[in-house]
Amino acid sequence: METVTIDVVSDVVCPWCYLGKKRLAQAVDAVCDELNVMVTFRPYQLNPDMPPQGVDHRKHLVEKLGGEDAVERAHRTLTELGQQAGIDFHFEAISRSPNTLDAHRLMRWAMIEGPQVQNCVTLALFKAYFEEGRNIGDSSVLLDIAEKCGMDRAVVCTLFSTGADVDSVKEEIGMAREMGITGVPCFIIDNKYAVMGAQSTEVLASAIREAAALRQSGAADPC
Repeated sequence: METVTIDVVSDVVCPWCYLGKKRLAQAVDAVCDELNVMVTFRPYQLNPDMPPQGVDHRKHLVEKLGGEDAVERAHRTLTELGQQAGIDFHFEAISRSPNTLDAHRLMRWAMIEGPQVQNCVTLALFKAYFEEGRNIGDSSVLLDIAEKCGMDRAVVCTLFSTGADVDSVKEEIGMAREMGITGVPCFIIDNKYAVMGAQSTEVLASAIREAAALRQSGAADPC
């Protein structure tokens, strides 16, 4: 079975990225009888200048979106779309907007252990933040998630304490910006085709099939 690769550039404090992840999983399920899809999550920070301790979440959103009414409208829309995708958003439970650098470091280490581990960690980060209101900028929360997904807690603790991969993650985020990615999620299929935004399951499944078909037609072209 042919394999299609998808690199998902996202940030774990982006609700649209959570929605995009859920829809991508559904799209992968829809094509599983036709194609093997390998998904890797890549780092991005919507707020790279966020202080390490984070900031008050509600205040941050009100300033970013332009008022309480705008926040409420966004939350209503996302709550409805989330329910359709199997997400139980609890925005009222979120008290801190964290710096996500350490979360992305954890996802990088999870990727080394395999796509299933990285998927587990990524999903757990989204769920912890958006459904449980946990502070995913807190190292103890990150260690709990790592351990829950089968990673060695002591090893991850050491990696955090020694500053491992801080520069590597920042460099990868910088590369995404250099590629012209200014919003997330962004789905890069076969390192050639980009699908921007939390598109529907049908659009994502169609894009995966089209990428595979284009590869096959290119391979069959003698020129």
